[in-house]
Amino acid sequence: MNTPEAWSNDRSNDGSRWQKLLGRGRGGRAGGAQQTPTPPPRESYPPSPPVGPPPGQAHYSVPTAGRRPPVATQTPPSAAQMTQPIRPQQGLPPQPRQPQPAAEPSPVALQRLRRDLGRSRVIAFINPKGGVHKTTATVLSAAAMGTARGGGVIAWDDNELRGTLGLRAGSARHGRTIRHLVEHLDQVEAAGVHLPEHLDEFLRHSSDGSFDVLAGDEDPKLQRRLDPTTVLRVLDILTRTHNIVCIDTGNNVESPNWRTVVSSVDRLVVTTVPREDAAFSADWMLDHLEEGGYGNLVKNAVTLLSMPTPNPGPLLHDLQRHFSQRTRACAVVPYDPSLEPGAKIEFSALRPETRAAWFEAAATIVDGL
Repeated sequence: MNTPEAWSNDRSNDGSRWQKLLGRGRGGRAGGAQQTPTPPPRESYPPSPPVGPPPGQAHYSVPTAGRRPPVATQTPPSAAQMTQPIRPQQGLPPQPRQPQPAAEPSPVALQRLRRDLGRSRVIAFINPKGGVHKTTATVLSAAAMGTARGGGVIAWDDNELRGTLGLRAGSARHGRTIRHLVEHLDQVEAAGVHLPEHLDEFLRHSSDGSFDVLAGDEDPKLQRRLDPTTVLRVLDILTRTHNIVCIDTGNNVESPNWRTVVSSVDRLVVTTVPREDAAFSADWMLDHLEEGGYGNLVKNAVTLLSMPTPNPGPLLHDLQRHFSQRTRACAVVPYDPSLEPGAKIEFSALRPETRAAWFEAAATIVDGL
């Protein structure tokens, strides 16, 4: 079951063979006997210090850094502050008042982001083409969700060949990755009520503490170990400890890893930029998913159009109209100079209007879940 040969392309009225192996029907939501572990309801674990490994288990180094810092509450400026007149500088004629950036986040976006989701939700950011802001969208969406919700969000770099999410989003408190978690998976699964503390030893945290990070590994041989069963075990752990799991996926739509993730998500987020090649790749992928029996996921997906340059370009409105008809919604996020170097992503370093756009985009992603 866990070999690539078992994932054939044979399809029937109930979905393809690889869908049946995961206990899913058409659209990833149909009934039938579930063969995959069903995450139990998330419990409220009391904070406790990290515990050591069970007797007989080798101990791995644990950083001395503490848990992530508390998330600072952001208070939007009041209406009086927004309308207060600007005092002109001495000796200069009064200047016309410039429009102020919209308050961020908006109360409406906050309300949508803080809604009770009922259970843990899995969101995958997908596009088989590189350079279409999958990692950026995963990080900033997780940051917006975690900031609004006060935590409970994790971003997993599930790129099969050296993803960069761990480098761009997480703190460097240790160098552990998904490989180390897989090596100790049995021990972590057996942690019981101490599962959050054991899992935390393998996670990095965003600089502002708004979300956690499960970093990818640089060893390309790891993809052989991320078979469908292992991927589902990792997802089971993450959904038991977090309310929202954001997954930065790889580019191979035929890999068992990619297929397993897609079959397990609650929502797909199609990331692209206003370029013909990027949009064509996204459109082809949606066709591929529909042919594989995932029409319902495509219909309820959200498209994220990111601006890589200050000039939106002539294709923006056409692509926005196209993907608004093809997917559930299409959100546009503006260019921001702090993202251009491709270095560490700091949500607080974005322009106010960019942060407001990401809060709105994140709210669009969780709407209807």
